[in-house]
Amino acid sequence: DPAGFCESCPEWVPWFREAELKHGRVSMLAVLGAVVPEFVRIPGEQFSFESIPKVIDAHDALPDSMIQIFAAISYVEATSFGALANMNEFDRAPGDFGFDPLKLKPSDPAKLKELQLKELKNGRLAMVAIGGIVAGSLVSGHGFPYV
Repeated sequence: DPAGFCESCPEWVPWFREAELKHGRVSMLAVLGAVVPEFVRIPGEQFSFESIPKVIDAHDALPDSMIQIFAAISYVEATSFGALANMNEFDRAPGDFGFDPLKLKPSDPAKLKELQLKELKNGRLAMVAIGGIVAGSLVSGHGFPYV
């Protein structure tokens, strides 16, 4: 914590961690969503390579789809209001929504801690990566590999 947020307001640390995990998860999906459509598109003329040659242009070319994405993001954000409401009596670990349909969460505490650290580090990397992808695409004017 180079900015010293944790020392200045320690009661907010669980919320900071929750936000960091959420942004990391979204960034990991964003990186995937920026690279995969450069090679594979869903069916439909409006999504074709001819209609949208570069993925970065999809934002302006598909306003209806952007509204759907905004609605989905709003729903996910609304589900986390409880974390802010009970920040001082956090009833769960930050980022743990109890959603594990594939039962991938390890039962061993050491393995769980290792997996959580991997998720945190990969999320941090993805936050930097999506910024680089967007900047590289806008500056170069090309799609993947953005050079």
